Amino acid sequence: MAEFFSLMGPALLACLALTSIYVYFGIHIVRRGVIFVDLALAQVAAMGMTVAFLLGYPLEGKGAYLFSLAFAFFGSIVFAWTREKQGRVSQEATIGIVYAFAAAATVLLVDKAPHGAEHIKYLLVGKIPWVSRDSLAGLLAVVSAVALFHFFFRRHFSLASFHPEKAGDEGVSVPLWDFFFYLSLAWVVTTSVQVAGVLLIFSFLIVPAVCGILLGTNVKTTLLAGWLTGAGGSFVGSLLSYLWDLPTGATIIVTLGLMLFFVAAALSLFKSV
Repeated sequence: MAEFFSLMGPALLACLALTSIYVYFGIHIVRRGVIFVDLALAQVAAMGMTVAFLLGYPLEGKGAYLFSLAFAFFGSIVFAWTREKQGRVSQEATIGIVYAFAAAATVLLVDKAPHGAEHIKYLLVGKIPWVSRDSLAGLLAVVSAVALFHFFFRRHFSLASFHPEKAGDEGVSVPLWDFFFYLSLAWVVTTSVQVAGVLLIFSFLIVPAVCGILLGTNVKTTLLAGWLTGAGGSFVGSLLSYLWDLPTGATIIVTLGLMLFFVAAALSLFKSV
């Protein structure tokens, strides 16, 4: 076990950092009904990274990060604007279109690039088992900054997500705080996509949050249940990956999915008794 923590310690810390912030974002996103917004933002960020890669920037360098961040920020502006303007076309439809466009554009961009298949795999599954100290430190810094920002303005974000009809009465601009919400989410997504990849990010965002919503009775218990689910899934998935020599990101995703299945099944059984 000591060898496991020595080898997988940085990866576990990265997973815990991602869980800590994505459970919070996930609860807001489930409430907003825009489940795939994180997946779309991650794919847009990946497209920006691909553009930087084709221009000669190393994938883990500052140039690729800035390209990725710029693309994700633009996506956040689009999503904030479409929530305000949605009418005959739902915001979820716009999010799906953006995701499909970004995914297809990424495939086209890397089609003729050397080692294009390896690049696609890197974007999907990241490098969570080999996360460097610098990457981990950067991730922790971004997560901490975003968490503090949302903590200080939690009432504004809560009104924008859960009670938009009451926000105006309290002087809170929903479009403005939507913009800050998606902008801060884009920053976290851009920073974490290089570490965890698109698929693991989406799983951290949705699965623990849904488990928290199923198990919790208020905001605090929902967050706690989500954090415990994410932390437990990260630990068990990493341990199974280490013991059975499996891809770490994919193993954590499957573990989280199984945990959600068992939580839902247990609750259903309990209610039927």
